[in-house]
Amino acid sequence: MPMTDSPRPPVVVVMGVSGCGKSTLGQALAQALGVPYIEGDELHPPRNVALMAAGTPLTDADRAGWLDIIGERLVQARDTGAVVTCSALRRIYRDRLRAASPGLRLIHLHGDPALLAERLGQRTGHYMPATLLPSQLQTLEPPGPDEAATTLDIAQPPDVLVRLSLQALR
Repeated sequence: MPMTDSPRPPVVVVMGVSGCGKSTLGQALAQALGVPYIEGDELHPPRNVALMAAGTPLTDADRAGWLDIIGERLVQARDTGAVVTCSALRRIYRDRLRAASPGLRLIHLHGDPALLAERLGQRTGHYMPATLLPSQLQTLEPPGPDEAATTLDIAQPPDVLVRLSLQALR
């Protein structure tokens, strides 16, 4: 009987600024794909969490170790697939993640700054204050056409975002 190679499940990073809905989409997309979900915010070292909670934007150096941890998780997910949430605001951050996981797919959630601010104002129990949104928007480098990214508007309902993400990953 011939062996058939079944395609590996995708390894996906749901990216974007704070308040764009990464966690909501990431959890739903992982469930739809039948792969593990990894919440990138939970992987930040305590120092990063303290900086953000105090309203201090992270630097590239602050993010380096966090990105390495996410990269390790991406490597571990090579055979199982996974959906990971990570702001991945700059190209150099995404390049670092792709170095760990060639073939990485990106779902970039973007939206109107007023909608993002409104969502952050309604969010409770998270260390990231709404005051850091302007610095994140300033840091954001949208993915280029060569980055295997799909950009989706956060004004869409979550179920539509899941459907569009699944279509893009096919």
